[in-house]
Amino acid sequence: MGITIVQVDAFTSKPFEGNPAAVCVLPEAAPERWMRAVAREMNLSETAFLHPENHAWRLRWFTPAVEVDLCGHATLAGAHVLWEDRHLPRDRPARFATRSGWLGAESRGDWIEMDFPAEIPQPVEPPDGLLDALGVRGVVARNRMDYLVEVQDEATVRRLDPDCAKLKRIATRGVIVTARAARPHDFVSRFFAPGAGVDEDPVTGSAHCALGPWRAAKLGRPELTGFQASARGGVVRVTVRNDRVLLAGQAVTVLRGELTGPAAGSYAG
Repeated sequence: MGITIVQVDAFTSKPFEGNPAAVCVLPEAAPERWMRAVAREMNLSETAFLHPENHAWRLRWFTPAVEVDLCGHATLAGAHVLWEDRHLPRDRPARFATRSGWLGAESRGDWIEMDFPAEIPQPVEPPDGLLDALGVRGVVARNRMDYLVEVQDEATVRRLDPDCAKLKRIATRGVIVTARAARPHDFVSRFFAPGAGVDEDPVTGSAHCALGPWRAAKLGRPELTGFQASARGGVVRVTVRNDRVLLAGQAVTVLRGELTGPAAGSYAG
């Protein structure tokens, strides 16, 4: 019997925009080696694996190279698949046990709202090579996962062409580059993670766990809208609530398939 795998474009309502993620909903835990192999095969920025656990869902995320501690767009995609494929009634929230603690998601009409931890960045001295690799000047901050670089304006963010070979030498999951934006968005960003096997991530939910608190402190209000200005692009609504951040986005299924034969047989579930 094959294993269903679904590809979802997250943080967009239009196919072929936003950030694609693959989602496998499994009956029980799968071997880590198998999950890593599937993520390499899918070759997307993240593949999400879910299985039922204690009246909730265990959720893990893999890039083609590594397992990550927190991922927004693949969580959004996972919640979308749980409701769309009727693993969970749409009027019931999804609860996820992850490497970053408990996460939640609720259906809000055409949007999905996720409850994530705030990952507040603190100003730091830039590490050697960071600004040179980006080719910009800016204020640098860091949280437990990423560096954040605030640059002068939106145009600087949009025209960035970093040296990813140099960025890969920086000891971090990824680098967020951001600036205040023109309406209708409050800020714009891009996210680079060559060390995790993703040169540029199209739309990064977890980066907004830093961007939300960072921008809310500057603008003096908790509700914000961000646009990630990758080639695909995507919109993230952010609400900062103390040590939590609500991230809202849309999602659309673009591909549904089945892992068959040896690919499915190597899963011991």
